[in-house]
Amino acid sequence: MNQSSPAPQAGHPIPAGAGALFFIQIFSTLGFAVLYSTLVLYATKKLGFSEGSANAMMGIFGAFNYGLHMFGGYLGGRFLSNRNLFVMGMALQVVGCWLIATAGVEGLYWGLAMFLTGSGLNVTCLNMMLTQRFRPEDERRESAFLWNYAGMNLGFFIGFAVAGYFQLSENYRALFLFATCGNLLAIVITLLRWPVLKDINTPLMGAARRQLRLRMLVGVAVLLALVPLLRVLLTHAGFSGYFVVVLGILIFVALGVLTLRQRNAGERRRMGAYLLLALGSLVFWMLYQLAPMGLMLFTEHNIDLAVWGLRVAPQWVQNINTMVIVVGGPLMAWLFSRLRQRGWRIDIPVQFSASLFCIGLGMLVLPVGIALAGADGMVAFKWIVISYILQSLGELLISPIGYAMIGKLAPARYQGIMMGSWMMVTGVASVLAGYISGLMPQNSGSTPLATNPGYSHIFMMLGWGAVATGVALLVLVPLLRKLITRAVA
Repeated sequence: MNQSSPAPQAGHPIPAGAGALFFIQIFSTLGFAVLYSTLVLYATKKLGFSEGSANAMMGIFGAFNYGLHMFGGYLGGRFLSNRNLFVMGMALQVVGCWLIATAGVEGLYWGLAMFLTGSGLNVTCLNMMLTQRFRPEDERRESAFLWNYAGMNLGFFIGFAVAGYFQLSENYRALFLFATCGNLLAIVITLLRWPVLKDINTPLMGAARRQLRLRMLVGVAVLLALVPLLRVLLTHAGFSGYFVVVLGILIFVALGVLTLRQRNAGERRRMGAYLLLALGSLVFWMLYQLAPMGLMLFTEHNIDLAVWGLRVAPQWVQNINTMVIVVGGPLMAWLFSRLRQRGWRIDIPVQFSASLFCIGLGMLVLPVGIALAGADGMVAFKWIVISYILQSLGELLISPIGYAMIGKLAPARYQGIMMGSWMMVTGVASVLAGYISGLMPQNSGSTPLATNPGYSHIFMMLGWGAVATGVALLVLVPLLRKLITRAVA
């Protein structure tokens, strides 16, 4: 039996369950934050991986994490339910972090396979549970996603801070065991709020009791089969990278065909706008995903991390991003609300274009810092700070509104698939970021003076490429507005 989305109730600024999801988001992010910020350093410093191999593994890690989000929307909506899949995925993350902490290289691959199965599938579940709490026309949706995005980045802040602390002593075992704590807390909160977080208006809810049991069994079998499959793919990073890129292209083509076959003109226009925005966002996420790969190694070897007499851990630099998001998310929601009340037209196409300008400038300031480096080639800390602030502003402009626009542009029957496809863009971007990181200078056995020219050239090319894409998207703003406005008129 299908249920309609809950109507807004007087005296309740947010629907029931939205507050719990904010805290679940915080704790469920901890484990991913630790691995995201530490995997390359752990692989190169502790396990003896080359920088190229570590970057390739990180690229595949990001690709499968984000790529599985699309499948998570399908598996949660049609087989296991979003809340069931979320808890199962978090349980896999707990076991995966324990294996990474205790079992060396072999444990790394099995642990990553289990962790990625969980994190890759359950993020879509969280977003679907949140978006289902609002009617399509509910204006509170964007603010709720901004708050939830701030919660996710608070989890990143805690994870990065703890990761940096243990990085200074290279106590990776304690760090990965800490990562399990957040995963366990997320499971506990979900179970405590279990009835409130039930699925709303998903295909699974229309299934008969016998069919429901069968779907549950199939869903669990698929979940368990993914672990050994990912274990194999993680050990063949080259093949896996090509596989993810080709899969992303096929999914985009399939969505294009699905869009053209829509008989409802409004739905067809909405989905067309979605595809155009997805293409533009690919450039943004490709540059953004450099943070745990090439940009992390640039920070480790070419940035002067001695600040006011203290040694800054590389992971702490990434907390510049989380601080901007945590503080800026609610502020941006408030500011945009005020500006719109005064007649400013700040909408999805404008925000996407502005995000590309921000991340482009974030890349372009780095060659300036390199040009002003000291005699030893070390770049002043302030330049990486400026770069991360600009990148974070771009993220605030594109990421929360990207999640929220699914409820606005996607037909109800395709929301799970299109939410997952939106995240698949980030997966493809992660592989491309791994390729770009592979083009960057190798730091092992070299010096900042020797590697700075290569870094400067790549950052310059990336920055101007993002700016050019931003200009192209800005030119398309009238068309995108036409597609979106007609669709919701």
